[in-house]
Amino acid sequence: MRYQRVQQAGLAVLLAVGLTPVGQAADNLRFKGNLVEEACTLRPGDEAITLELWDLTSKYLYINTRSVGKRFKLHLEDCDTTIGNSVTITFGGTENRELRGLLALDGGSGASGIGVGMETLSDKPLPLNTVSDKQVLSDGSNAIELKAYVQGEPTAIKDQTIGHGAYTVTSTFTLDYP
Repeated sequence: MRYQRVQQAGLAVLLAVGLTPVGQAADNLRFKGNLVEEACTLRPGDEAITLELWDLTSKYLYINTRSVGKRFKLHLEDCDTTIGNSVTITFGGTENRELRGLLALDGGSGASGIGVGMETLSDKPLPLNTVSDKQVLSDGSNAIELKAYVQGEPTAIKDQTIGHGAYTVTSTFTLDYP
């Protein structure tokens, strides 16, 4: 009996919605934009980079707090400096709660108590969601060279609770030609 009432109520709602007059408004939503040409193209394969970081021991992080950076490159091709003569990069992703500006581990990671950061070759940090300094471009091929590193969370280092295991970290990057 209850099922029949629910079915009848559902039918009544459907009929009521179906009988509601449809309103029509004047043109009140417009979209405008500007299609632009990018100064460079990203080399095929660089849009999805997998970087294997160093194998570390928790003991190393307890002593040094972070690893040495591992280098990686983003290759820009067919750069035309008449369109843009510089590039900036912004990294996005889930931020580590204790290590502001560093990436948190993805869910399902076995390790814990660490974050992953990025920096320039001159060791200048590249915090998440922060636009990097401009890098001057030249015509043709260019490369943005960076480093990624692992850092222990302050609490995990203090309490010596860094968890062992495999981990992954996911980030996006945005190139802008200001």
